[in-house]
Amino acid sequence: MAGALRSRAGRRDGGRAEARSGGVLGRLSFDRPGFRLAVELDLPERGVAGIFGPSGSGKTTLLRCVAGLEPGARGRLEVGGELWQDDATGHRTPTHRRPLGYVFQESSLFTHLSVRGNLRYGWRRVPERRRRLHPREAARRFGLERLLDRRVDDLSGGERQRVALARTLLAHPRLLLLDEPLASLDDTARSEILGELERLVREVEVPVLYVSHDLGEVGRLADHLLVLDRGSVVAQGPLTELLTRLDLPLAGRPDAEAVLEATVGGHDEEFHLTRLDSEAGPLWVPGESVEIGWTVRVRVLARDVSLTLARQTGTSILNIVPATVAELREEDDAQTLVRLRVGEAALLARVTRRSAQHLGLRPGLELWAQVKSAALLR
Repeated sequence: MAGALRSRAGRRDGGRAEARSGGVLGRLSFDRPGFRLAVELDLPERGVAGIFGPSGSGKTTLLRCVAGLEPGARGRLEVGGELWQDDATGHRTPTHRRPLGYVFQESSLFTHLSVRGNLRYGWRRVPERRRRLHPREAARRFGLERLLDRRVDDLSGGERQRVALARTLLAHPRLLLLDEPLASLDDTARSEILGELERLVREVEVPVLYVSHDLGEVGRLADHLLVLDRGSVVAQGPLTELLTRLDLPLAGRPDAEAVLEATVGGHDEEFHLTRLDSEAGPLWVPGESVEIGWTVRVRVLARDVSLTLARQTGTSILNIVPATVAELREEDDAQTLVRLRVGEAALLARVTRRSAQHLGLRPGLELWAQVKSAALLR
């Protein structure tokens, strides 16, 4: 099996964040020469909504409209039951009164303040009764304790983004907008910050709109997904469903994938393996120090799933699960993409057209999916 495993912030409830209406709701439009944004939003009140699409699709423009930074934006917007904009009544909450946090690719810190000063700025913006996170705790969690007296101009890119994220969370926003905040960082810094961000946003239960060009980041963080193309919403809904829809561009990517929810079911100490009880059935991955019962997420790449009509024996592949062909799509003259129903979940498999013809693949056909290799993403 190829994919990613990660802890769901220590949650043991065995499920994803509940998606309910009353989160970010509305219709927004915005025009500029050569481009028009026109979207309808119905995003959950909790968890992370990933916003994904090609360059120029309107991802950043959408965040700016939600933040009130585009004076020409029209429509209606409601966040957490609070009306921020309604053209029908002329109501428009100015940006500085919208209780949101906005983190850009560039950190936008106050250069005249130290790291400590930047953190305390965010903290002081919140009435004392609403404070949930102290600057000392934020500094500890983001690894900033030794940097508190440093000037922000003397920090590395990764350090600056740590400060920006910590400062934003200290302000306890009701909505957090993240616009490719990790794009300029190296892999090590990106992985470290992503893990801490993931834990924190779930602890404070603040809804997040997360823009990224990296599907791996979106797959790791998001529960909900909104796909944009040329200013329009192509689809929005649960991440696990949209990733495997053959009518969406996500499935046509070279790194097309499925994401499965699972719980850690046990560890094989002798062979250093961990059993995950997933929606698709039990899966074995290399041993990991994740506590039994924790909820995790597994990412399976389409290129790492092979198909067989009979269950194979005498094979090195550990993960072989019964599946049913749900849908097929020929990608080109050589390859066919197959959507599989596996238990309560879906997987993708990319096979040659010759193999598809040889196996007689068709909707409803029952067969076996072999998940060939495993990799963990941190």
